[in-house]
Amino acid sequence: MKSLYNLFVRLMIFGMKVFALIDGKTKKGIRGRKQSLEIVRNAFSREDKVLWMHASSLGEYEQGLPVLEKLKEHFPDYKVLITFFSPSGYENVKKKKHMADAICYLPFDKNKEIQEFVSSFDCQIFFTVKYDYWYNLLIELKNRETKIYVISALFYEHQIFFENYGKWFAKQLKNNINWFFHQTIKSSALAKNIGLINSSVSGDTRFDRVKQFLDRDNHLDFIEEFKGSQKLIVFGSSWQTEEDIAQLLVKKLPETKFAIAPHDLHRIPHLLKLFPNAILYSALSNSPTLQTSNYQILIIDSIGKLSKLYSYADLAVVGGGFHTAGLHNILEAAVYDVPVIFGNQYKKNPEADNLVAAKGGKHFDDFVTAAAFIEEVMKKDLSAEEGEVSYLKEMSKNAGDFVKSQPNSTEIILKKILI
Repeated sequence: MKSLYNLFVRLMIFGMKVFALIDGKTKKGIRGRKQSLEIVRNAFSREDKVLWMHASSLGEYEQGLPVLEKLKEHFPDYKVLITFFSPSGYENVKKKKHMADAICYLPFDKNKEIQEFVSSFDCQIFFTVKYDYWYNLLIELKNRETKIYVISALFYEHQIFFENYGKWFAKQLKNNINWFFHQTIKSSALAKNIGLINSSVSGDTRFDRVKQFLDRDNHLDFIEEFKGSQKLIVFGSSWQTEEDIAQLLVKKLPETKFAIAPHDLHRIPHLLKLFPNAILYSALSNSPTLQTSNYQILIIDSIGKLSKLYSYADLAVVGGGFHTAGLHNILEAAVYDVPVIFGNQYKKNPEADNLVAAKGGKHFDDFVTAAAFIEEVMKKDLSAEEGEVSYLKEMSKNAGDFVKSQPNSTEIILKKILI
């Protein structure tokens, strides 16, 4: 089975190289991996003790960061390595202030490349976030007596581990990973059904991450002036369907402000065609005397603003749930007592179902129904009598209470790791 796995890795690499001919992100990932070994060799000596976090993409990075920060507090002399599989993670994080001594792409999971990479430093603790498993890497780390963990693990039906041909993969996890920290009871139960008993339920570290937002300065220039005394709906990480919702609502709610932050800045020209009367955030920066209150629609054309922008919102529409691309982070909005609307095409986001159950969010089949619901709750809130608790305000409180009531997963994880 290992030979078949190695064949799969080679075929994956070949497929990515072909796809890179037409896809810029994939091309960045291929090129970036050629620099990974040089990056770690420049950052570390073979004797350097290293804390290593691997995240598939940006969401997993945010999920694992609270644990990495606490581990660094306990091991201040250890250096920090962060690796990514996806360009969307690496390209975003490398531009930000981060705690890593080195940040790079994870090399492809070929024996020789992995051995060269891992031998460049002394990895004491390695953890991967959620479910990004690379078996040659795990074996090599285990052979070097590295402590290996999975943070916010999420097992679900129909993963390869639960198929007849997946026994080898499950066995590798059992042999090489010291402990699984599961997001949910269901995930833990599924793992134990295939023999992964070295596990416990710790919850989702994303709650810890977003709760940190409440203690920071969330001010964004120009947003208070843009919003004024009106309600603000934020469309976060939007795709086409969320923008269709915005188009309907702009006409129906003329006294409401809208801020749209697309999932990809390449969508900005498209958004300007949809909303020709909108103002770009960059235009506010370049013309600070501009009367922002005259505009109904603000388009965020820069990275890194969204998690602070949500703090100004009265309602959020979060992208990715109306198709299979994957629902974006709804907790970044909910933590500020902001109810969240999203599509119902998701299966790897238990927090979405839980937020709906807590009546702090709603999911919909289509954009027309979603827009009609938002229109109704916004109008009812605007017409509410003084002292009356509207449905929007109820949802707002429920959203915030849901996030704040979650356990401190990072603390639970650290207690186990540091035994």
